[in-house]
Amino acid sequence: TKRYSVHVIVLCDPQEEQMRDILSSCPQCPPSAGRRKNLEFEPLSTTALILEDRPANLPAKSMEETQRHKLEYEEMVAGAKRRELKEAQKKKRQMKERHRQEDIISNAMVIWNNEILPHWDTMYVSGTRRVRELWWAGLPPSVRGRVWSLAIGNELNITAELYEIFLSRAKEKWRSYSETSSVNDSESDGGASLADRESSLDLIKLDISRTFPSLFIFQKGGPYHDLLHSVLGAYTCYRPDIGYVQGMSFIAAVLILNLEEAEAFITFANLLNKPCQMAFFRVDHELMLKYFSAFEVFFEENLPHLFNHFQTNSLTPDLYLIDWIFTLYSKSLPLDVACRVWDVFCRDGEESLFRTGLGILRLYEDVLLQMDFIHIAQFLSRLPEDLQSHTLFNAMANTHMVSRNRRWAQVSA
Repeated sequence: TKRYSVHVIVLCDPQEEQMRDILSSCPQCPPSAGRRKNLEFEPLSTTALILEDRPANLPAKSMEETQRHKLEYEEMVAGAKRRELKEAQKKKRQMKERHRQEDIISNAMVIWNNEILPHWDTMYVSGTRRVRELWWAGLPPSVRGRVWSLAIGNELNITAELYEIFLSRAKEKWRSYSETSSVNDSESDGGASLADRESSLDLIKLDISRTFPSLFIFQKGGPYHDLLHSVLGAYTCYRPDIGYVQGMSFIAAVLILNLEEAEAFITFANLLNKPCQMAFFRVDHELMLKYFSAFEVFFEENLPHLFNHFQTNSLTPDLYLIDWIFTLYSKSLPLDVACRVWDVFCRDGEESLFRTGLGILRLYEDVLLQMDFIHIAQFLSRLPEDLQSHTLFNAMANTHMVSRNRRWAQVSA
């Protein structure tokens, strides 16, 4: 009875609905004599009650009302069919696009494995148009880690044996910390000695739990928790002058998802040794200001209206770029999109990081122009989760990294 009344109350007067409830709840009341018995189909919901006649003790419907109810019901059915058809077409398009992407990835994987990777030195140095276009379209997941590793290189000449040495040192320090309970918080300030900077191993434990929490694989008990802990701990002992800086866990996590443990550490150490990453992780204010100034040059030329809006609201690049650069967008963007950004970063270097930033601003320009300082800062710190890689890369493709015949490297210098 209650199931029927929920829909009828929308279709009838309250008094009619109340009378219908009373009649339907009474086992002695016979069904309406004028009730339709030859429906062409069983109604899938109680909206079909709109076609039913009123009980015999109530005034009958007029012809106009009966016709109107029939038209309303037919419109309901037609609307439901339209929605079902639209949803079916959407799923068909999605499936077709998925198959298309799978074919593209499959073909690209064959090319990378058979043509590019076996001749990496020649292909990478020459930078042929075909290779660059394939790279821009996104690396196949099966070769992504290997290409990243080759593109980033190993200028530091780190070996797997060296990684084991620093990992053993980190484990020894963890044992030492567990025996001495904890380290004095005041020892982790900026003026600490090299040995004290290594005490930032304790900070790693706090940050690991915040790394890709939705994946549930890096948190305590997860399959990659100890692995991430090991890579970060070994790096902290390898570079005690830098120690652990918040945000490193995201970079290491992305590498762990694509490389074996030792190779992930080697790539991680070499990646952080790049000039841009070193400037940010060592908090070199002078170099960071140069990067921010160069970014604003291209920001103003590509998006003058948004640039002026940011200027009016006193929103400087450091308020959003630092977090983006620290984590190479892996914290701010969906993981699959971030990996595409990493693909291009490995191809083009630091310029692509700032081009990505401009692409994000271009993509959401209309939204940002309607916001004030606080809402802009909040929006840029937590970008929409439904951001798609193809929309971002279209925005990046329309971003020009040439200012007065000077490219990024010249402007940033």
